[in-house]
Amino acid sequence: MDITFKKDKKVLKDEVMRKSLDLDNNEFKPEIEECQLEDKFITISPECVRCNLCVEECPVSSIAEAKPTKPAKILENCVKCEICAQTCPVKSINVIESTAYVNEEDIKYHLKDLKIPHRTLQMKNIDVNGEKCESCRTCVKFCPTNAIKVENGETAVIDTSACVGCGACVSVCPENAIALERELGPVIKTKELSINREACVSCQVCEENCPVGAIRLEEGEIVFLEDKCILCDVCSNKCPVGALKLKRLSNES
Repeated sequence: MDITFKKDKKVLKDEVMRKSLDLDNNEFKPEIEECQLEDKFITISPECVRCNLCVEECPVSSIAEAKPTKPAKILENCVKCEICAQTCPVKSINVIESTAYVNEEDIKYHLKDLKIPHRTLQMKNIDVNGEKCESCRTCVKFCPTNAIKVENGETAVIDTSACVGCGACVSVCPENAIALERELGPVIKTKELSINREACVSCQVCEENCPVGAIRLEEGEIVFLEDKCILCDVCSNKCPVGALKLKRLSNES
């Protein structure tokens, strides 16, 4: 996806005016200067197969668990590390970069869907407990590769040559009748954090905000634990002097 669209600047001013009514200031008049704003957001599409792999792998518990009646959902505490997008076996999690160009007459928005590489996922063993299976066919509904067949009143049968090990069937089975053993590959490094130690002012903002404790200050010096870092957007966005910068690697696929 690569989309550009425009919005009249007057519409934005009107929206700000409406929100300002709560301020009890009748003389408030918004002034929107020309600027460029960049952001990134992550969404989960309705094609979610309810496997909940993203929920299991999210390092900051920022994804609400999927249910048979609704897909998983990104929560407000998401730090945009993109691990969920790498993990989703059916590419239903999208990472979108947005840029807003505020001009004299209008605002131009540009949305770009980033290509996120996917971790290796392999089914090693899967088994259906015939005593528990109720032939409800819920597993059939969500299997992304049509690897499951259920005859009327019979135990579910899984074609192991077609199964990718996503675990959707395990997650949605109401009787917990399916057992899965799978292998999930490591997170792929698509970004790197550069640290300008000379620019650091030892404010400790990075340490206070890092969601996984991967960066701290000791005697005024930055200590970076690369093996713990999830390459999220937090420390680089919070650093007040630009000493931390998160860069996307050019070899991303």
